[in-house]
Amino acid sequence: MTTNAAEFERAKRVLVGGVNSAVRAFRAVGGTPRFIDRAEGAYLWDVEGRRYIDYLGSWGPMIAGQSHPRVVAAVQLAATRGLSFGAPNTLESDLAERLCALFPHVEKVRFTSSGTEAAMSAIRLARGYTGRSKILKFEGCYHGTADSLLVKAGSGALAFGTPSSAGVPPDLARHTLVAQFNDLASVQALFEQHPEDIACVMVEPVAGNMNLILPAPGFHQGLRELCTRYGALLIFDEVMTGFRVSLGGAQQVLGVVPDMSAFGKVIGGGMPVGAIGGSAKVMDLMAPLGPVYQAGTLSGNPIAMAAGLATLDIISAPGWFDTVSARCARLVEGMNQAARDTGVAFCAQSIGAMAGCYMLASPPTSFAQVQAQDVERFKRFYHLMLDEGVYLPPSPVEAFFFSGAHSDADIDATLAAARRSLAAVA
Repeated sequence: MTTNAAEFERAKRVLVGGVNSAVRAFRAVGGTPRFIDRAEGAYLWDVEGRRYIDYLGSWGPMIAGQSHPRVVAAVQLAATRGLSFGAPNTLESDLAERLCALFPHVEKVRFTSSGTEAAMSAIRLARGYTGRSKILKFEGCYHGTADSLLVKAGSGALAFGTPSSAGVPPDLARHTLVAQFNDLASVQALFEQHPEDIACVMVEPVAGNMNLILPAPGFHQGLRELCTRYGALLIFDEVMTGFRVSLGGAQQVLGVVPDMSAFGKVIGGGMPVGAIGGSAKVMDLMAPLGPVYQAGTLSGNPIAMAAGLATLDIISAPGWFDTVSARCARLVEGMNQAARDTGVAFCAQSIGAMAGCYMLASPPTSFAQVQAQDVERFKRFYHLMLDEGVYLPPSPVEAFFFSGAHSDADIDATLAAARRSLAAVA
């Protein structure tokens, strides 16, 4: 039998950093990444045969649980008909119709192969529609690895963004303005500085990539009003929150209608997928009807469409989503009780089937507060939980994910592990 350490050394010889996505390297928590051999239901098994309760969920898509039989069967059936056509197929229309039915502002859809591609294409479309160059995003919000979006705040809150990755030209980054999440005044100031230059505001309606940050009351309503007033498009990045916060996404919970939405993760059921949706007047500017070019060889491939349709069928069953959300809330409250009992500055919160935990006395409302948590204590807590057989995302700035496969016994086991782990880091 091989080991995680041996596989990591092997991978580092042929893969950059031993991984194909940076966070998998465990740099944020230290130690050796677990190499996963298989997954089923609420569990992962590594190459050493160790089982973990899975709260990673492949970073969000596995809301029905790993290897759900209905999803696997749908993929197997689709695969017998062909893996990819590079031509239209009826499953694309089936899934697009589902998105249009669940999101009132979505009249037309364009599928992509990833959330990154969806966000990148939505920005290009917004620029094409408005004829403007600048975009506005929020520090700490992540929308994939497109150059325009790999930008952090500059020297002040009301400054041009600066590249947060090598290889992003400063001349490109200057078209990205960076405001502070939950700080409407920072957004308004940027609009006042650039009243006719901002094509769009892109935001995670519930931030999930600086850990889980809930929006302040009125924040998104204020974004909607500012975008309308200044003629910019409001884009909700629902790649993570779509179908996790509610069946109608975060926008349904917030009661705010964006101009465009980006989707991913759940709508592919674990297969690579992304999508942009919006009104026909905006979407029809995209090729072949309009001048904004976008294309992808594997976009709308039948395997991803079949997996997404099966997943939506599962989570749309009457009462399914409410039950899973309530169980996720029970997990979070149990973690908070364990923190109170052990006296550790730790807390957790959830919305729908999405949650976050922090080495803080109360849930953060900003990126700065997330950064202020006790990272070293989180690292110790993380590895204690991993040793207990609980797999959380290996970073203090990432949300974690609940699924319909998690049982009451899984919750109880997780809470017992959390209590022991918190007592150990107290």
